[in-house]
Amino acid sequence: MSTVHKAFLEPTVNYIKRVLNSKSKSFCGAKWYNATIWLGQGVNSSCHHPPPHPIDQNEIKTNYKAIHNTKYKKLVRKQMLEGIRPSECEYCWKIEDNNINNISDRFHKSVVYTEKELRDITKFKWNEDVDLLTLEIAFDNNCNFACSYCNPTCSATWSKDIRTHGAYNSLQGADDVGLTFAQTGEWALPYGSKNENNPYVEAFWKWWGADLCITLKELRVTGGEPTVSNNFWKLLDWWKEHKECQVILAINSNLGFKFEICDKLVKASHYINTCHIYTSNESYGKHAEYIRDGLVWDQWTDNLNIIAKHSRIKLIHIMFTVNALCLASITKLIEYIFTFQETYKDIKIDMSFNILRWPSFQSITTLPKYLVEQKIKELEEFIEHNSQPPYFKEGLKSHQVDRLITLINYLKNEVEGFDGATDLTKRQQNFKAFYTQYDQRRNKSFIDTFADWPELVEWYNSLDYKFVPQERTSGVQPKNDHYKRVLDDKI
Repeated sequence: MSTVHKAFLEPTVNYIKRVLNSKSKSFCGAKWYNATIWLGQGVNSSCHHPPPHPIDQNEIKTNYKAIHNTKYKKLVRKQMLEGIRPSECEYCWKIEDNNINNISDRFHKSVVYTEKELRDITKFKWNEDVDLLTLEIAFDNNCNFACSYCNPTCSATWSKDIRTHGAYNSLQGADDVGLTFAQTGEWALPYGSKNENNPYVEAFWKWWGADLCITLKELRVTGGEPTVSNNFWKLLDWWKEHKECQVILAINSNLGFKFEICDKLVKASHYINTCHIYTSNESYGKHAEYIRDGLVWDQWTDNLNIIAKHSRIKLIHIMFTVNALCLASITKLIEYIFTFQETYKDIKIDMSFNILRWPSFQSITTLPKYLVEQKIKELEEFIEHNSQPPYFKEGLKSHQVDRLITLINYLKNEVEGFDGATDLTKRQQNFKAFYTQYDQRRNKSFIDTFADWPELVEWYNSLDYKFVPQERTSGVQPKNDHYKRVLDDKI
């Protein structure tokens, strides 16, 4: 590691030792102060990494705060306070164990809180209810995109793909990819697309009206795609009547909407005290359109510019889901964002880099070693060029360098991937099987799209897979072994 990179990492490493590890080496503030809640299906997680677990309907009838403070989550908090690594937090342990210099999201998810707030956690009993400080909610899974790394549970458009074309065939492995891409995900909307009489949505509105709209620091609305959810616009209508609300409203949007919706969102931003936009993308141009099916590059960039120029939004954050295919143009997208920063200097522009772990066959660990080494070299040169004077002012920020270094270390050292998907041959067969069918269903061409990365295309053409038919199913909610194990053990 270069001296420059070590200098970037040192303050972060010191913070982890002083603030987090002094409480326990498995401590993370997100377990107490943050929640990601999928209200449409009634499941909860402490952030977007652990598998979601169900919220007890009986609990929320008498205690609406139980949509966050579930019995299961309290048991996992107990693990952290005792220095036990919760198995559901595998993403962070995998990153930390991969390289001593890696900074996992345990840091990024905790540093958003003050040191006093983190100290206060140790004063709570492990089974106490704790008020949220940051909350991410999805009212439903209605979405106009069907991204390659998504699935029918999270996107109604993906569900339509399975209903129309049937199951994806020949997908096999330890992480249930075959089952996932064979089911329509109907269980994910038990109350229908309009969420009528949904007790979890009702619990949110009760808590929001009681005091959450005062005590919360940030509310982030995700999906699906929020702008196609009736409850999202209901929330903006509430804000219009309560302009004094100091809660930060963050909106996770794919920005794949027509001008009329963009204009509506821009106008709404003018009566919200602090409004942020988070949007997902990890590659440039035709690569982005391929990976994130539904995205039109020019529409995405037009909406970015309209929001930056005409709204009162104070932060635009681009979230990278780093997968095998995005390595084709990940640095080109970052360069585009640098230019965007130069154009709109009055708005904070940020980026984050999250390593895709599921579906495992789309992971960067599925690529052959020589392709990985090619991209490691490109990324290292890119970081060196864009994290030193005179480039640093308009280039990468220190926390972005942290994450890119973590990505490079992961590329260098990791070969297995996540979720027990250790069979490289099987993952590569799944890669070919999936994208062959993806092209047929979505009227795309892997070979044409990635012709500018000829080594990737050559490798892709060399892959073969055995056809294994798979029956379509309406689907059942996937098992969460972490959830069941913790509750059974009653730690």
